[in-house]
Amino acid sequence: MSANTAEINRRRTFGIVSHPDAGKTTLTEKLLLFGGAIRTAGAVKSNKIKKGATSDFMEIERQRGISVATSVMGFEYKDYKVNILDTPGHQDFQEDTFRTLTAVDSVIIVIDAAKGVEPQTEKLMNVCRMRKTPVIVFINKLDRPSQDTFTLLDEVEEQLKIKVRPLSWPINNGPDFKGVYNLFDQSLNLFDPSITEIRPNITINDLSDSLLDDYIPHDAETLREEVELVEGVYPEFDHEAYLAGDLAPVFFGSALYNFGVHELLDTFVQIAPTPRPVEAKERVIDPEEEKFTGFVFKIHANIDPNHRSRIAFVKICSGKFERNKSYTNLRTGKAYRISSPTAFMASKKEVIDEAYPGDIIGVPDTGNYIIGDTITEGEKVHFKGLPSFSPELFRYIENADPMKTKQLSKGIDQLMDEGVAQLFTNQFNGRKIIGTVGALQFEVIQYRLEHEYGAKCRFENIPMFKACWIRCEDEAKLTEFKKRKHQKMCKDKFGRDVFMADSQFLLNMTQQEFEDVQFHFTSEFE
Repeated sequence: MSANTAEINRRRTFGIVSHPDAGKTTLTEKLLLFGGAIRTAGAVKSNKIKKGATSDFMEIERQRGISVATSVMGFEYKDYKVNILDTPGHQDFQEDTFRTLTAVDSVIIVIDAAKGVEPQTEKLMNVCRMRKTPVIVFINKLDRPSQDTFTLLDEVEEQLKIKVRPLSWPINNGPDFKGVYNLFDQSLNLFDPSITEIRPNITINDLSDSLLDDYIPHDAETLREEVELVEGVYPEFDHEAYLAGDLAPVFFGSALYNFGVHELLDTFVQIAPTPRPVEAKERVIDPEEEKFTGFVFKIHANIDPNHRSRIAFVKICSGKFERNKSYTNLRTGKAYRISSPTAFMASKKEVIDEAYPGDIIGVPDTGNYIIGDTITEGEKVHFKGLPSFSPELFRYIENADPMKTKQLSKGIDQLMDEGVAQLFTNQFNGRKIIGTVGALQFEVIQYRLEHEYGAKCRFENIPMFKACWIRCEDEAKLTEFKKRKHQKMCKDKFGRDVFMADSQFLLNMTQQEFEDVQFHFTSEFE
């Protein structure tokens, strides 16, 4: 056991993921209320944010009612230190979500009870499955008319390809929603939309108890039958199977009315994993190790527009982080003394003196870090699995205000470092091209350039199919390729050669013609 064991065992670091509009940000907010991290909930209804949800701290998110950047929030609950990473639900920002999933130890998936499992949720589950990340499912919005509960659970099992075990059970839904019966601790929780604070649960160890008929006279018999069916159909809750990513516990509730959230949080801190070992290229890093290691999984420019600040988000994997101690960025080989590391409560942040495995810290950055950087006390280890995809949409970016050229250039530079989009420079005409995985990102870039950097831009569509990073051992053949394809050659932000393919057909033809040239569809192909 290391000196940090007690602190490590207190940590619970998890991501909340969902399809847009399933109520993920509302759930995050209610969890923060329980942790005493915020005093009032900004009601997030029908995509119009009143007061603004705590975790949506970028102006464009407040205006559109969607999360476009991952927020990190920590709070103390009972004897635990809980770290939540609230991810963008919108598919145009899935790359940010995939990266965030590399920094969490477990995940809560939020599903809309009326809509069931949606395509974006399936994609996110695939990432969790690849990484064997433990998953809890929260089925939300039971205060609205919903699908049949057994049908919903079948859909979760089938589409997310994971066994489920309900740990609570809803009593009706929509206007007839009466509450949930908690199978984990055998108690009844009655729903009343006019009450949003926690009410004591009613302990009912035996469902044949006539007490149940007093509380829900019209629904007691149905609940008994359904719970009997649940116990017969679903396996017992197996903690090891959950930790291995093979079994998903399921909870039901309504985040908007703060209902079912307390039970979720109480059970979560009991069963969720403590910080887990992290795989590096060289070896597996155990959280209990004495030496500090961590990696940068996100960079946020202008977290405070008034101060032009840029922050690198670092996930601590092992050892104890200490303020003012010198740590090395392995990519550059330079050591930095971090004098004002911060912990987050959405847009509020406070300077901290120490942090432990599982924690996410913010490191003020003047351009020393990029996504994927490993920070250590000197040992050369490189964490893997931070995906960067080939963009699918491309547009030329033009300066709409020649007086603000410097601001535009600085803004593009900093926003590209966040990894939400990629910048290419056409070697034929010198024009700058921005590539993204979703159209909404162009709107966000345009908005942020104007409001955070005072620079105006306009975009021009390019009918481009794919960006391909190219490599060739034979220098002469590489030169020949670049000469023949000079109009389609670009450099990325790091000066690497990129071939822009117009279509799948032309890409196939080019690959056949130049057999010695390797084509890569992700920038991380080392």
